[in-house]
Amino acid sequence: MSCPVFPKPTKSKASLWKVFFSKRHSWLNALYERSYSMKMGEFRLPGMTLYMINQPELVRRVMVSETEQFPKHQLLADILSPLLGESIFTTNGSQWKKQRDMLDPAFKHARVQKVFGLMQEAVADMSARLHSIDQQPEIDIDPVITYATADIIFRTIMSTKLAPEQANRILAAFVRFQAESPKLALLKMFRLPGWLRRGRKQRDAARVIRTTIEDLLRPRYSEASAARAGCPLSRAALNARQDILSTLLLAVDEVTGQPFTFDEIVDQISMLFLAGHETSASALSWSLYLLALFPDIQQDAHLEATRVLAEQPMSVEALKKMVLVRDVFREALRLYPPVGFLTRECSVATEMRDKTMPKDGALVVSPWLIHRHKAFWDNPHGFDPYRFTRDGLKVPLHKSYLPFGVGPRVCIGAAFAQQEASLVLATLLRDYRFSLAPDFVPEPVGRLTIRSANGMKLVLLRRKSQVST
Repeated sequence: MSCPVFPKPTKSKASLWKVFFSKRHSWLNALYERSYSMKMGEFRLPGMTLYMINQPELVRRVMVSETEQFPKHQLLADILSPLLGESIFTTNGSQWKKQRDMLDPAFKHARVQKVFGLMQEAVADMSARLHSIDQQPEIDIDPVITYATADIIFRTIMSTKLAPEQANRILAAFVRFQAESPKLALLKMFRLPGWLRRGRKQRDAARVIRTTIEDLLRPRYSEASAARAGCPLSRAALNARQDILSTLLLAVDEVTGQPFTFDEIVDQISMLFLAGHETSASALSWSLYLLALFPDIQQDAHLEATRVLAEQPMSVEALKKMVLVRDVFREALRLYPPVGFLTRECSVATEMRDKTMPKDGALVVSPWLIHRHKAFWDNPHGFDPYRFTRDGLKVPLHKSYLPFGVGPRVCIGAAFAQQEASLVLATLLRDYRFSLAPDFVPEPVGRLTIRSANGMKLVLLRRKSQVST
């Protein structure tokens, strides 16, 4: 049976010079064999020392029980601020808590279910686009999926369909933003001169995305301001919308009673765009790769989807019955977690195992390594979506599985992403049989997310019978 691709680690730790030139393109290139079996590691760079935390008890200490002692690392904010500003992805302390409290109502379970119809509309448009090109000998499914997940975010958050010209502009800008980010991080880690850290290309790419979002948000924010000032028509229009933005525009700080400012709303929506479209696109593309690599599992998932959809139309309730479809996505998240490395810092000097980490020391919790650690998983590099419904996991999932993070800062959109993924996969499994293009092997790279550097080339065969939605 084929083993899903992953970058072959080097036998031993690379030199600083090699790390600099390899990690500029992918964080995964700096890993070596022992990275996949150690409980804690240390790597010294000219600008900082990184402490890699893989032991579940230490991970829970950093991410769950002592979170105030281990805030998100400032380097993350420095790299992402041109796009995300001061959003919950990068802030800490009371600022983060205020933002999280105001955002939480928009992602309650009932609210996520309410936007299902908007998700369906975007997926139906994805199917139509795919139908127009599926007779080609091979298709790079990655941009198709990325467009679809970005469209889902625009529709569910802002009730706005993402037009092709908008998609081309902002997705191309995000590719540039993502490519520049690890380079800028390394320049800072290696303490290179400040002029090298200006990041003009990254800031220009971020501006393209934020300008598009600002233009869409401005009329909605004005409508909300008018509603708060007592305009009944604006209040009625605001209450009538089913999207996530309407909830955010109504949210107020419990202490001050103030809503988000316009700049704060732009920061949060930019964060939701990044986290919502890019991470889902990454995981879905890898899901399709894995299904193409394992046709027997693909057939099982197809039969499950068609059986359920023969009994009822596509719906939230129908997706809940598709256990294997869900677990294919869960296993893709295990093997290719979109965010492979989570960074924290020590607010005070801290001891872990046999190491004393200084104040401001950099901690890295790596879902990529933890999900592939042989002490925590049977067949850690293999694709086995059935593992989640079998007895006998080596380590309980809450200790060894963290694709959405864990603890107070767990991803706010986890339920949203899982609903979206099941809908996209069920639709594609219903309509197509897919295989890898001849001689195609994806090249995983770790930047802001874990993607395939050479796309995801598939051969699609339209199935003869399709169940109506």
